[in-house]
Amino acid sequence: MPAANPKKTALILVGVVVMMGGLAWASVPFYSWFCKVTGFGGETAVADAGSDVILDETIKIRFDASIDRGFPWEFRPVEREMELRIGETGLAFYEAINTSDRPVAGTATYNVAPFEAGGFFTKIDCFCFTEQILQPGERVLMPVTFYVDPEITTDRDAKFVHRITLSYTFYETDLPEDYAALEGDKVESTGLN
Repeated sequence: MPAANPKKTALILVGVVVMMGGLAWASVPFYSWFCKVTGFGGETAVADAGSDVILDETIKIRFDASIDRGFPWEFRPVEREMELRIGETGLAFYEAINTSDRPVAGTATYNVAPFEAGGFFTKIDCFCFTEQILQPGERVLMPVTFYVDPEITTDRDAKFVHRITLSYTFYETDLPEDYAALEGDKVESTGLN
């Protein structure tokens, strides 16, 4: 039996490592895209305006909030639950308070449970679409405008959903460079450096 060529074996191994790295790198954006398109994993839909159809049937929406470990904010829904007609535009608020002595930037991730309802929960506007920056001690109310798509009533799996939970988790992110530079200028102008 002839011996394997070491150069060929090395090239194959390098190719396998590069391929595995590429698949690992692409898996997160691909999964995110897949969830947005299908509603899988509780990913919501996005619209520019409310629904044209409002049904007489109602659905309860429960609001949940959490923060990443060590994130120096308090974060909670103002209202824990609301009931609205399917297709009706709802408006809910979350409250955030920066409990630290420094400006803190945060980004919210979200999901919907049960997963079958994810593609039918439609956001029109949401604080989660952009990064939030709170000054030390600052308290803000952050709105989310949404509706539940009337097509939920005809979906094979989702038509049995009578309660939807919208959950957010806030994570700390780096302050934007221009913001950090502005804060540095304030410190220099006050002589606190």
